[in-house]
Amino acid sequence: MRPLRVPLNDNRRIARILIRLTAITIATLIVTAGVARAEGTAHTSKLDRVLRRFSERANQTGTHRVIVRLKPGYRSAVARDLRAHGDLVAMEHAFIEALTVDVHDADLTALAVDPRIESVSIDGTVGAHSTPNADADLLRGTLGVTATGPTGTGVGIALIDSGIEPAVGVGGRITAFYDFIQGGIVQRSAYDDFGHGTHLAVAMGGDGVLEGSYKGIAPGVKFIGLKVLDGKGHGRTSDVIRAIEFATANKVGLGIDIINLSLGHPIYESAVSDPLVQAVEQAVRAGIIVVASAGNFGVSRDTGMPGYGGITSPGNAPSAITVGAFKVNNTLSRSDDRIADYSSRGPSWYDGFAKPDVVAPGHRLFSAAAIHGQLYDEYPSLKTGSKSARLSGSSMAAGITSAVVALVLEAHRAANTGRYSCVNAPPPLTANAVKMILQFTALRMRDDLGTEYDALTQGAGAVNAAGAVRLAQAIDTTAPFGSWWLTTAIAPATTIAGESLTWAQNIVWGSNVVWGTGAYTNEQAWATNIVWGTNIVWGTNIVWGTNIVWGTNVVWGNNIVWGTALIGRIDGENVVWGTTADQNNIVWGTLDSNNIVWGTNIVWGTLAYASLQ
Repeated sequence: MRPLRVPLNDNRRIARILIRLTAITIATLIVTAGVARAEGTAHTSKLDRVLRRFSERANQTGTHRVIVRLKPGYRSAVARDLRAHGDLVAMEHAFIEALTVDVHDADLTALAVDPRIESVSIDGTVGAHSTPNADADLLRGTLGVTATGPTGTGVGIALIDSGIEPAVGVGGRITAFYDFIQGGIVQRSAYDDFGHGTHLAVAMGGDGVLEGSYKGIAPGVKFIGLKVLDGKGHGRTSDVIRAIEFATANKVGLGIDIINLSLGHPIYESAVSDPLVQAVEQAVRAGIIVVASAGNFGVSRDTGMPGYGGITSPGNAPSAITVGAFKVNNTLSRSDDRIADYSSRGPSWYDGFAKPDVVAPGHRLFSAAAIHGQLYDEYPSLKTGSKSARLSGSSMAAGITSAVVALVLEAHRAANTGRYSCVNAPPPLTANAVKMILQFTALRMRDDLGTEYDALTQGAGAVNAAGAVRLAQAIDTTAPFGSWWLTTAIAPATTIAGESLTWAQNIVWGSNVVWGTGAYTNEQAWATNIVWGTNIVWGTNIVWGTNIVWGTNVVWGNNIVWGTALIGRIDGENVVWGTTADQNNIVWGTLDSNNIVWGTNIVWGTLAYASLQ
């Protein structure tokens, strides 16, 4: 890391040293505790937590479909051995060097000790992140989208979901459709027997025909439908992985720029071994921008208490743009927008990643109803017209964000092509760069009491389409490496509903937050730096030295107890519910005075000092 250009005073230097020393001490304690817990379970360390339970049962007569990730070069040999043993190898995933296999619970331990195998994960059920919940169309106005701005023309979104009914408004822009739930990859006419994908598609790209007026965020975008959810909104993780692999392999041929994943499953293991996360990371490395929903586990269904740690997979993928949901409250003004209570808060389980990355409108969104979809047959109250309905959830928020990304990509392409009269297309914005643009231009949100939501609730803030488009237009990706990226000075504010709103100007990078107000930070953010390259995993390195508020593996926000304190559960998942004795703080580890308390101040035992924001 380059040395800081702005000298720190003695107090801040001491604080930094204490942060590092305490973080090391805590990490040591955590590792020591982990070793103690693992002494009797080393033979199952490659199994995720669901399979570990199956392997430890006295009665191991069951069979489960699993995803086996392998060390390079062993896939064919292991597949051959599994077939010889009588196991069904349902599919191979060369994309992530993995196999989907039906195995007996009695054989799980043998798989875990096989040196050729990296990890074994349950082929879990994925579901759509929508909530049946039934406001005039305010989306375009509250996001600052105008009739004369970009429309997403020339941008392709792979919608990996329940399908797309050729509904009013998007039928002519479904350029390809493939079905992954019939046991293979079947090209066929577009359909949607559930309704979730259709609702998303029209919210994202409706052309204004629905019910005579509704227009989506990016009415020029094209859709590549990849169906992985059945008529009840359920699907297999392995089918989602196969769809991501297919989209990546056919990126150029099908014109795919963005993958939208408004679905997920509970987190069963670290992102390092999670096969769905690894598929997302591979797609990003190939140049596709992946947008994922955060999940709908923000409150306890039993008590209504707020919960942290409810991010679902693949929302825990470091390189994905993970999106939570907020309510627009039926006005254009952003001042009365509030985070939806159901929107999942971070951190991601196991890894402690700072998620979500941003939040977007996702509550009671008006869009198309798939006429033959099971969703609307079961919930007729959702319908608002002969062909329309409203849904809520982080699914909708992810879809809106994908549409905003389409505007950003079109705006950047047009500005760069016009600027240089390029015969060939200018270098595209990478996934990392797009995430940076969304976070830097985001608008910070506050609750009913005027208190700013913490970063585990809102990420960098609320998506600001107008600001993101303006920033993308000013970025010159043809500039030589290390040179200045911006072609013009940018005023970091957007006017919406007559109010000038200042951008967040911060970037959540892994488990760190970088504030963009310092000279050194701005130099790094607006230079063509390697961190914005395709092959860099978001969060793998700390890039800037100024104003980093959170260190590695430290969790923060409101009312979180992380470590040995009582942990709540929802749908079999670990989520932290409720409050601690110290309001608005997080205690990491045991509840004693010698551990870390994060809030307005940082407390290290008896030493207290203001946070370095």
